[in-house]
Amino acid sequence: MSTVDNPEKVVIFGTGPAGLTAAIYCARADMEPLVYEGLQPGGQLTITTDVDNYPGFPDGVMGPELMEMFKGQATRFGTRFSFEAVESVDLDSWPYHYKAGGEEGWAQTIIIASGASAKYLGLENEIRLQGFGVSACATCDGFFYKDQVVAVVGGGDSAAEEATFLTKFASKVYLLVRRGEMRASKIMQHRVENNEKVEVLWNTEVLDVLGEDAVTGIRIVNNKTNEEQDLELTGFFLAIGHTPNSSAFTKWLETDETGYIITQADSTATDFPGVFACGDVQDHVYRQAITAAGSGCMSALEAERWLEEKQHS
Repeated sequence: MSTVDNPEKVVIFGTGPAGLTAAIYCARADMEPLVYEGLQPGGQLTITTDVDNYPGFPDGVMGPELMEMFKGQATRFGTRFSFEAVESVDLDSWPYHYKAGGEEGWAQTIIIASGASAKYLGLENEIRLQGFGVSACATCDGFFYKDQVVAVVGGGDSAAEEATFLTKFASKVYLLVRRGEMRASKIMQHRVENNEKVEVLWNTEVLDVLGEDAVTGIRIVNNKTNEEQDLELTGFFLAIGHTPNSSAFTKWLETDETGYIITQADSTATDFPGVFACGDVQDHVYRQAITAAGSGCMSALEAERWLEEKQHS
């Protein structure tokens, strides 16, 4: 275990594409990274079945398999792993102190790659059918629903955008809006209204997802009339937002109003020297494995350069 007199060169929080890419680069730079895997080792890809849009896999790859490859590559270069999740950091003095589960230590540089968690409705079968028809990423999974009927739940820009995107593949898209109007911008609303493949169901809430081994439909209720009905479909997409896993850092780091860590322009550097953030914990725009991996590379290179400058200053 590291001490204040013998701190880790770099500690990485998170093991999605961003954290593990950062680990690969840090390990190859002889920074001997220590990675805390967190509450969802491997990140959101571990609940994704088929990944068809990650370069280098012409036949696609299973999400968990891809993350095992990432981890194996990081391990090959000497990365160490702990299953604990970060609880708190103290950035008041350098080297920085942290607590993770029953462990604590000090680090010269920190890379935050703790990701973001999709918001779910809390339905009985919703979590069970993740990756089997339930998805929180239309751009990741829309391709698998060619000529099928799907539904998107949400009323904001993300929901309107995802519903519109899915019409490239699906034969029909239900957009389920809880209220009698959408929160989406006018231009996004117009796109939905003018798309003949989209049917908006107003004042609609989802009671449950139907299906044993895969989604076969959803049960909905009109919250004005209390009328229930079942819709037959094979894809159920949630677009009610994401929650960045940044709570352990918000005391110290600047975030936006929803908790995403703010980094400097064209950089993964935060407002604390030697502390970097990459992947979905600071990216609420793209949220793709490939962009997360790219930002993890950036964090590693920036951490390495910062440490070199620190040592020679």
